[in-house]
Amino acid sequence: MEGFDNVYMGKTVLVTGHTGFKGSWLSIWLNELGANVIGYALDPNTENDNFVLSGVGNKIIDIRGDIRDTDKLKDVFTQYKPEIVFHLAAQPLVRLSYSIPVETYVVNVMGTINVLEAIRTTESVRTGIMITTDKCYENKEQICGYREVDPLGGYDPYSSSKACAELAINSWRSSFFNPNNYNRHKKAIASVRAGNVIGGGDWALDRLVPDCVRAMERKEPIKIRNPEAIRPWQHVLEPLGGYLMLGKKMSEEPASFSEAWNFGPNFESMITVKEIVEIILVTYGGGSVSLYESPDKIHEATILNLDINKAVSKLGWKPEFTIEESIEMTINWYKKYQDDNIYSECTRQINKMMERINR
Repeated sequence: MEGFDNVYMGKTVLVTGHTGFKGSWLSIWLNELGANVIGYALDPNTENDNFVLSGVGNKIIDIRGDIRDTDKLKDVFTQYKPEIVFHLAAQPLVRLSYSIPVETYVVNVMGTINVLEAIRTTESVRTGIMITTDKCYENKEQICGYREVDPLGGYDPYSSSKACAELAINSWRSSFFNPNNYNRHKKAIASVRAGNVIGGGDWALDRLVPDCVRAMERKEPIKIRNPEAIRPWQHVLEPLGGYLMLGKKMSEEPASFSEAWNFGPNFESMITVKEIVEIILVTYGGGSVSLYESPDKIHEATILNLDINKAVSKLGWKPEFTIEESIEMTINWYKKYQDDNIYSECTRQINKMMERINR
């Protein structure tokens, strides 16, 4: 597969969190682009995860490790000498962060710092792309999208931990990887913030699409907590394409692109939970819905939107799929995961994205 001017061809690329939902898709894409992919992560959560069913672990160097284990992490950097690092390993769930707040902060903040330090002390690394979240912003429930320069915050432990990670990334960038001194340190660091991603192979609890699929497979009504909540829905390949495009730009002009970036959908894809469930039901071909009031109801944002003008204007990136296309691709994976070759399905969808990017 050709793309991104073959900048990843033959490069050694380390992906932390490669067994996770986004990490597995990124690892497949990088493998198809000809990169030598090194994965570092904990075990996948279920036997039906995209990582497991795609078999991508057999096509890359698959290492089990915890980003809190500084010695093992450093050993991996030393042994494999990556040139590019995509840091995705995290505790990624809002609701879970209420149950394990301390672990959430340790993984998301200190884990990020551990990766930054490994980048700092490993001569081979030239590019580091640190994945955080759109929830790192101080959410004022406003209609207009948050820009990269807007205040960071976070009501819940997860969101706050990601805001703290962003502060750490900016501190390391300013202190050790300052773009003004690139000719001395030769390292470029960026952070990327994406909205709610959907796609095949995500089985996490308390996420809308996996919850819908589990209910439909059991022929039970889909329980939704906040039907009027609005989220920036996008297919997982949308932000991943942005990360890869950013990596290409950073290899060409490292000092110009070492900053924070938003990757979100078009305004048309900003729809309610109720609306997306209705599209899922039509696409899947059946099912029903019931409202669900959790006895341990927690705070959840009502609206969250990203301003993507910077990525559009400076990177030349843009969302490629409508919300209907994104859901169709997602449901196709879930309809095929028990019988079909999942790696082929993933590469088919990646090729569809590459066609959109290259046209």
